[in-house]
Amino acid sequence: MSEAGASVDAVAAEAAAPAAAASPPRPGTARRILGALRRRRVARSWPALLAWLLLAATVLVALLGPLVVAADPLRQTSSALLAPGAPGHPLGTDDLGRDELARLVHGARPLLLVSFAATALAAGIGTLVGLVAGYAGGVVEQALMRLVDLALAFPSILLVILLVAAAGPGTVSLILGIGSSLAPGLARLARTLTAREAAKDYVVACRLGGTGAPRILLREVLPNIGGPLLAQVVMTLSIAAGFAAGLSYLGLGIQPPQPDWGYMVQAGQEFLYTAPRLVVLPAALTLLFVVACNFVGDDLRDALDPRGTA
Repeated sequence: MSEAGASVDAVAAEAAAPAAAASPPRPGTARRILGALRRRRVARSWPALLAWLLLAATVLVALLGPLVVAADPLRQTSSALLAPGAPGHPLGTDDLGRDELARLVHGARPLLLVSFAATALAAGIGTLVGLVAGYAGGVVEQALMRLVDLALAFPSILLVILLVAAAGPGTVSLILGIGSSLAPGLARLARTLTAREAAKDYVVACRLGGTGAPRILLREVLPNIGGPLLAQVVMTLSIAAGFAAGLSYLGLGIQPPQPDWGYMVQAGQEFLYTAPRLVVLPAALTLLFVVACNFVGDDLRDALDPRGTA
């Protein structure tokens, strides 16, 4: 290279250095997602707005409902199967004389606890595996994705039942089983998004500049794939809720006498014709929560995915 060319490059580098030093740091994943939500408003249609309201109402009932409803969901009265509107029991009682409203309110918390915790576990495992596989490539990617493909080869519900049955029924086993079974799907999505971002110029520039892989993944790649990933995580929440309710119905989930919507459906099915509310109410609440999660996930995808609709 000639001296003139070298001097031009040196001058350009010196001019670019102060500008790069003065530029503000790039926002993190959470700030980018919030910024995207401000630019493209969520709940722009009435189904999406209704879904957001249902999801928020369910969370509020799970958190604050037990503080508002004073009745004990475990206390049995002398009169069983009281009709709705009975004094002190707005929704009546079940076959053991327990207040149905109190059981519905207290039954929301176990379902949401398992659903949110299992989804968080699946998101953590899946995102980590996908980031490493998509960024490293080569043998590391092949080894990790073959494990993911092996896990995806099993039906999810069968895998959950096997994991929960092996660990025994209970909250912890439910979270571990559901979270482990849902992680491979999120890992595949995270790997695809990471591989797409890893080929872009800004990641290549960071590599050439000597930035370490963990810093590139956390500061550069993750903020750019956080939007689509978050939308899929919310939709995964609906699957986790369905699994939690289904396993409780089969007797592998939350154990009695603790109220839980899935178990309440199983316990009330023999009274389906004489007292259908014992089945219809917990089943309808579970269905509304699952559907709301799906609509909210779709709404977030439209708002956060750069390849989504305008």
